[in-house]
Amino acid sequence: MKRMKGGEEGSDDSSCESPAEVCKKVRNQLSEDSEPHVAESLDCNWARLPQELLLHIFQYLPLLDRAYASQVCRGWNQAFHMPELWRCFEFELNQPASSYLKATHPDLIKQIIKRHSNHLQYVSFKVDSSMESAEAACDILSQLVNCSLKTLGLISTARPSFMEVPKSHFISALTVVFVNSKSLSSLKIDDTPVDDPSLKVLVANNSDTLKLLKMSSCPHVSPAGILCVADQCHGLRELALNYHLLSDELLLALSSEKHVHLEHLRIDVVSENPGQHFHTIKKSSWDAMMRHSPKFNLVMYFFLYEDEFGPFFNEEIPVTHLYFGRSVSKEVLGRVGLHCPRLVELVVCANGLRPLDEELIRIAKHCTQLSAIGLGECEVSCSAFVEFVKMCGRRLSQLSIMEEVLIPDHKYSLDEIHWEVSKHLGRVWFPDMMPTW
Repeated sequence: MKRMKGGEEGSDDSSCESPAEVCKKVRNQLSEDSEPHVAESLDCNWARLPQELLLHIFQYLPLLDRAYASQVCRGWNQAFHMPELWRCFEFELNQPASSYLKATHPDLIKQIIKRHSNHLQYVSFKVDSSMESAEAACDILSQLVNCSLKTLGLISTARPSFMEVPKSHFISALTVVFVNSKSLSSLKIDDTPVDDPSLKVLVANNSDTLKLLKMSSCPHVSPAGILCVADQCHGLRELALNYHLLSDELLLALSSEKHVHLEHLRIDVVSENPGQHFHTIKKSSWDAMMRHSPKFNLVMYFFLYEDEFGPFFNEEIPVTHLYFGRSVSKEVLGRVGLHCPRLVELVVCANGLRPLDEELIRIAKHCTQLSAIGLGECEVSCSAFVEFVKMCGRRLSQLSIMEEVLIPDHKYSLDEIHWEVSKHLGRVWFPDMMPTW
């Protein structure tokens, strides 16, 4: 279970007192006692610890230890049920037969719903790959009728088990939260069967407070559904979605004068079937976003086959963080170097057996903000790699290159390259080594 520390929104002033202040209060209480032997007995009576001190201690205890401590005496049991301890909670729902992960005990879940559902504010559900666990999460959500959440996260630790739950069951449970939570600010519902009508319910009840929405891999949501969110939730600062939901209309809605400045936009570009067609976003739409939110981060994850990159990187795009999860061609990386001037981080998992010398030099020349790069199954000559590092200089704070990527040439061997690279970086650097076990 995760616990928000002092200073969290909504916490009482007493819970923010330092241990030294609380201990001083206890000592003053004891010193005021006129009977020395009574003071001595109080000093040894743990049941008489002040509630604020117990709260400070309990917030650092794991849930199971806290439950055991609640059985010590009536005072500790009362501290166990203090509202401040139940504002942040993570339900861990796993089937013992199929998962080695720990799970929140069913009896504790019943007690939370009965006594603390109106105290919950920051809630997440972590489920394993079984449909039973996802259904259990939906059952709990359906019972939170007296709860006004501020954050909600639905997390699948393995395969997306929420997608196996009957859609009507999931939507019904989520609607309960959307209707009763009037100040929801953060919603993470990746890999779920959320749909357009449920998003309209979300907007109708939380449009003034929603700031973060992550909903990648939600196949029942249409571009019109996410556009409705952007049109109404003017405080939205972070958005994560699949590329098929991205449109020129959405970017223009996020760029309107009544909308706050977007800080993070994450786009997952995933190919479900080889040869899949992808639409093109106009440069003018990206330009509108840049004028409205000039400092926003555009994070893009690509999981495409090489012949599917046709619509991408033909014009300037304000991407800042770029990840290629599958093999990407030299031609595409060359276009990245020409049309991604805001690039800060680049990760290439695989390329093939053709050296990327020219492409790296082009990226170093045009992507002047690049500070992190990672190369996996690629090939780069040692000379070109040294030149790349020399051009980027000490702004390269992250440089993760597998040793197998570097190809010795007439100028540098693998034994020599780390000295040359270290000199240009201003720190000791070695290529990453593949474990041999």
